[in-house]
Amino acid sequence: MTRLTRAACAALDADDPLAPFREEFHLPDGVIYLDGNSLGPLPKATPERLRQAVAQEWGTGLIRSWNDAGWIDLPFSLGDRIGRLIGAGPGTVAVADSTSVNVFKQLAAALTLRPGRRVIVSEATNFPTDLYMAQGLAALLDRGHELRLVTAEQVPAALGPDVAVVMLTHVDYRTGAMHDMASVTRAVHGAGALMLWDLAHSAGAVPVDLDGAGADLAIGCGYKFLNGGPGAPAFLYVSEALQETYRQPLTGWLGHADPFAFEPGYRPAAGIARATTGTPPILAMRALEVGVDQMLRAPLAALRAKSLALAETFMAAVAQEAGEYGFRLLTPADPARRGSQVSYAHEGGYAIMQALIARGVIGDFRAPDILRFGLCPLYVRHADIWDAVQALVSVMRSGEWQDSRFARRGKVT
Repeated sequence: MTRLTRAACAALDADDPLAPFREEFHLPDGVIYLDGNSLGPLPKATPERLRQAVAQEWGTGLIRSWNDAGWIDLPFSLGDRIGRLIGAGPGTVAVADSTSVNVFKQLAAALTLRPGRRVIVSEATNFPTDLYMAQGLAALLDRGHELRLVTAEQVPAALGPDVAVVMLTHVDYRTGAMHDMASVTRAVHGAGALMLWDLAHSAGAVPVDLDGAGADLAIGCGYKFLNGGPGAPAFLYVSEALQETYRQPLTGWLGHADPFAFEPGYRPAAGIARATTGTPPILAMRALEVGVDQMLRAPLAALRAKSLALAETFMAAVAQEAGEYGFRLLTPADPARRGSQVSYAHEGGYAIMQALIARGVIGDFRAPDILRFGLCPLYVRHADIWDAVQALVSVMRSGEWQDSRFARRGKVT
């Protein structure tokens, strides 16, 4: 096997068709940012777009901008653009609320669509907010509903006649392992249940085809690979086939068939609008649309190819340069089974990551022992990967990660 070098990494960067996108981000000097799978960096176009929205749409247009600037339709026009990134047809995606709130709405709708079935199936290692919302919903209904937790391998065996909906995250937030969306969805449908996909680590990172896979429901966030900013609005998908019978419990006024009739009784709007609730956060959506429009300019095939290549570089560099330090690869070696991150387990994971961050290499940590490195093809270079691994080697060789200051935990890890 040819030995990996920084020069070889730089040569890959020289042939990168996505290289110009890097200049579209604000990336601080001296920082290698490998945490875009948790919070995407700031697109340079975002401040000006927000300035225009504040000064002109809000400042000058005032309340007229709900009509004149298209504010009232933004959840759906932006949703349609996100739909192009996740294989969802027009009128099936809306931008609304937070990921957690959307999980609640989608699960409640699924249980309504499958009366008599009271089980929600999910992975025990799914992202906690998904599990917490399912637990809260089951407790609120208090009619024998339950959340059944299994491993990924146990999902097919868990598909009994009592299962209403299966909720899985397409790309595992800890390991980066990716489900085969189409085959899992087929199995779930074969058991008469509905399929809900969490796309938090998929949208803008890996190819997704919700319509093609026959997915029923999906949710996702805007602040990771879509670069919409901290706390960016989330989105949700309802397949066209379900929309006529879809009912969700948070029946706010903008999900009404005629919001400005101000009727005392609720009538659901037609189509995806019935999945929305309250007044959309316009400034946050204006920031998100910059990231979404940027992603739409990048060829998805090139994004995926570079993502996989960056992972290969990362794994090869760690094996070659840091093999002696006990890092255990968690991310699948099979390219078809991984998302756009590389994760390692190490008993000193938290302190090692803090020492890396102090050196300007920003990844993140997930309990109990996982170091995560996000690989965002629009701005991460192969040379960045090489330099990050060299920093990792220095942290381990010097033993600096064992300094007590790196063991102190902040609220956010």
